[in-house]
Amino acid sequence: MSVAAYRERISGVLNQIWDTQTANIEKASAVMADCISHGGLVHLFGSGHSVLPVQDMFPRYGAFPGFRPLMDMRLMWTNVIGSGGAKGLLWLERREGYAALLFENEPIRSGDVMLVFSHGGLNAAGIEVLQEAKKRGLTTVAITSMDNYRKREATHSSGKKLADVADYVIDNCVPAEDALVTIKGWKAPVAAGSTVSTVTIAMAIVAQVASDLASKGHNPPVFVSPNVPGIPADNNHQVYEAYERSLKR
Repeated sequence: MSVAAYRERISGVLNQIWDTQTANIEKASAVMADCISHGGLVHLFGSGHSVLPVQDMFPRYGAFPGFRPLMDMRLMWTNVIGSGGAKGLLWLERREGYAALLFENEPIRSGDVMLVFSHGGLNAAGIEVLQEAKKRGLTTVAITSMDNYRKREATHSSGKKLADVADYVIDNCVPAEDALVTIKGWKAPVAAGSTVSTVTIAMAIVAQVASDLASKGHNPPVFVSPNVPGIPADNNHQVYEAYERSLKR
């Protein structure tokens, strides 16, 4: 019964994305393709569970250089409690002033694009990454829950939420509480929807950016599983080399 409930709810979320967010995905993808075609980078950021779509965009099979994960182990959990635990992460991502430190020694340049994933869209980490990116001349994109945006008050000292800072906003179409299935006798719902939603949007962006790049005559090397027949042995080395070149531009 609960399997069917989750299937119904997550299918509804995905259908809503296609019905209401396709145009927003296409607009953001066009900006990213233009950036990559001119030698720029699309930087990807998320904290907590929102790092998962970042990791799934690049490097992973079916993706290509131009996307760049902006990773910080302090903003991911590698444990439940203690060192690297969720408790410390949840504390840090709410602290203001960290994003400027995160950007130190990073190849973030005017003309690049910054994409931030955050279901809640209220924490300082994501908001300040976009604010810092805008100061440096980047175009900014947010993938967030607009249901949460409507229902929650801003907690950042600027009075802004993530969607207020971004140039382009894509709604992940997941309700504010994120969890989708109600269990009889339990006080809170279970089974999150935002990871399925954001990874779906992320893959749609990868596909659309690839299509847009192809229409511009660009053919970057694609990261491919070595198990795929017919792929040259040095294919993924070409991906690494192209990525390294993009960092130096």
